[in-house]
Amino acid sequence: QYSFKEVFGTLVAQKELFDAVAKPLVEDLIRGKNGLLFTYGVTGSGKTHTMTGSPGDGGLLPRCLAMIFNSIGPFQAKRFVFKLDDKNGVDVQSDVEALLERQRREALPVPKTPSGKRQLDPEFADMITVQDHCRVEEVDEDNVYGVFVSYIEIYNNYIYDLLEEAPFESIKPKWNSCNTPVRNGDFVPPQSKILREDQNHNMYVTGCTEVEVKSTEEAFEVFWRGQKKRRIANTQLNRESSRSHSVFIIKLAQAPLDADGDNVLQEKEQITLSQLSLVDLAGSERTNRTKAEGNRLREAGNINQSLMTLRTCIEVLRENQLYGTNKMVPYRDSKLTHLFKNYFDGEGKVRMIVCVNPKAEDYEESLQVMRFAEMTQEVEVARPVDRPLCGLTPGRRLRNQAFREELSRKLELRGGPIGAEPEEQSAAELFFQSFPPLPSCELLDINDDQTLPKLIEALEQRHKTRQILAEEFAKNVLAFKSMLQEFDSSVASKENYIQGKLAEKEKTITGQRTEMERLEKKIKTLEYKIEILEKTATIYEEDKRNLQQELESKSQKLQRQASDKKRLEARLQGMVAETSLKWEKECERRVAAKQLEMQNKLWVKDEKLKQLKAIVTEPRAERPSREREREKPLPRSVSPSPAPVSHFQTFWVGEKVFRDEVQGFESLGAPKHRVGAACFEFLVSCSRSALARCDRYLLTHQELASDGEIRTKLIKGDVFKTRGGGQAVQFTDVETLKQESPTGRKRRSSPPDPDPAGDAADSEWTDVETRCSVAVEMRAGSALGPGYEHHALPK
Repeated sequence: QYSFKEVFGTLVAQKELFDAVAKPLVEDLIRGKNGLLFTYGVTGSGKTHTMTGSPGDGGLLPRCLAMIFNSIGPFQAKRFVFKLDDKNGVDVQSDVEALLERQRREALPVPKTPSGKRQLDPEFADMITVQDHCRVEEVDEDNVYGVFVSYIEIYNNYIYDLLEEAPFESIKPKWNSCNTPVRNGDFVPPQSKILREDQNHNMYVTGCTEVEVKSTEEAFEVFWRGQKKRRIANTQLNRESSRSHSVFIIKLAQAPLDADGDNVLQEKEQITLSQLSLVDLAGSERTNRTKAEGNRLREAGNINQSLMTLRTCIEVLRENQLYGTNKMVPYRDSKLTHLFKNYFDGEGKVRMIVCVNPKAEDYEESLQVMRFAEMTQEVEVARPVDRPLCGLTPGRRLRNQAFREELSRKLELRGGPIGAEPEEQSAAELFFQSFPPLPSCELLDINDDQTLPKLIEALEQRHKTRQILAEEFAKNVLAFKSMLQEFDSSVASKENYIQGKLAEKEKTITGQRTEMERLEKKIKTLEYKIEILEKTATIYEEDKRNLQQELESKSQKLQRQASDKKRLEARLQGMVAETSLKWEKECERRVAAKQLEMQNKLWVKDEKLKQLKAIVTEPRAERPSREREREKPLPRSVSPSPAPVSHFQTFWVGEKVFRDEVQGFESLGAPKHRVGAACFEFLVSCSRSALARCDRYLLTHQELASDGEIRTKLIKGDVFKTRGGGQAVQFTDVETLKQESPTGRKRRSSPPDPDPAGDAADSEWTDVETRCSVAVEMRAGSALGPGYEHHALPK
């Protein structure tokens, strides 16, 4: 199913179709707007019949012409007042120039334009006999109008003028009734025309014949003359198939009258030129149905190609309208679309009549035609048309006619009524009628004494009458002179009054002009201020946009900073928690080390107190012998002396290892604690330069175990940089190596002593000395264990 604005049946009358489709276009034409009317459909669907009509029932074209001339008939300008130029424009000539132009055209040996008074061609006389006299309401009576018609066809994508009068030449080939040359059977086309664009970007055909017409009959006779030259041919589907697109163009020129309503304004800006194009498109056809060959096949291809280009242009316009795109419309692909480019761009109203043949054979092609026609309804491109404003008071023509009628009436009153007897006779006429008739002047008898006295009496009466007439004439002359003087005085007073009024009007006009100049200057000043304000507003808007962008960037930056701050706070909180946990563990480790140190000190003090108690509680008789025994060499010589304690420092730098070794401490007993501490401090001082370029740290410590064997401890750690710029060592592992000798023996063996008490005391003393020989002084925070941390000095 397809939807259209109007659907007409097969029995619709031409008048009903005209009122619905073409009548609005004619009204727009007279109002100065352009219009375009298509008849579209498959071949043989009745397009030409719809446009031209049939005898007794005229089609759209004759009805359009009749409506135009019915509307502007009384207001038409004389022939050649409007003159078309070669650039799709129109000029206005004066009455004298128009008269000379008419005389020159009448002297030329060219066919005259048809006159409406002579007898019409009976072939088309019935088509233009339109009974219903329709016309446009509200026609501007202060304008004069001129109508020009032209008729062209587009054949094989070439434009030809159907009204061109080709002079007869014997050299050129003759043409038969089918408009094809007969010489040698070759087709020699006439001269084609070129499309050009005027200053208003409207397309027109250069060199096209445009005929000024003054009546419906004259215009349709011009159309019929061109219709006979149109190319038609017999095909399988249509006996008189149109082989070209025909375009009948009606141009309406209108210009306003001057202030007096007598002459036409010759200003080109005040002239309005509108046109109505009636297009009879050739029907689309399929070659497999028409069985076309040769020229007919080429004609069908060009016809289908031009119709396809028309469809493409409509589709692109619809796509640009629906989706807001700006695709280029391919107008130049066909002369048909290129000619009417300005209509598709919105310069006028476009109507399309779709003709459908109800035959079943045309079903598929009719569907394509209706699908395309339905799509064209969605395209709406319109631009306003600005009509020139003349600035004159309306009703000038009517006032001029009233003035002429009043003037003729005054003239009739002054000269007396025309064709009527006077109602009252003057005194002179009465005297002339009262003159006595002259008596007979013949003297037949010599003794006749009556004839002469009668004649003398009649002459005397006539003399008296002449004197009376002379006196009356003198009186009338004096009266007329007085009347003339009075009239002159009244005219002079009226002139003075009019001069005063004119002076006042001139002063008023001068004041108004001054006011207008002041207002124009004010308008220019205001326009300049408005321009400055617009520029300032533009600058402020640009600054506003820049500030908004800057604000957005700053806000984004602040958001990023806030997010970074949040991440940093979370990271710092994690580091603080980790550091707090680390220092808690360190504090716990140091407290444990301090407790261990204090326990060791308490244990040493307890041992010393035990020894002191043993010395104090020993009997005095045994004390000299004990002293003597002390002076003797000690029996501990049987056990080997403690091996010197050795310390090694090893550093890793990448894959390299640096190792320092210090050994040879021989002191035993309590002083050993000091020596061990001094040794450790010395090692720390030796490692300052190496810590700056190492990654790992290894401390090697050797000592003599209680069973007399050498025990080695490997204390491992990692070196990292501190926040203060120095280096720190964190011990992570302790590895103990023990060495056993196959020939070793117990080192704590001593000779038997008969005194068990002395042996017990000696053994206890020996145990204390043995322990002190392998002890290392412990300090808080300096225990050689897995939690040891050492801060090196910065570079």
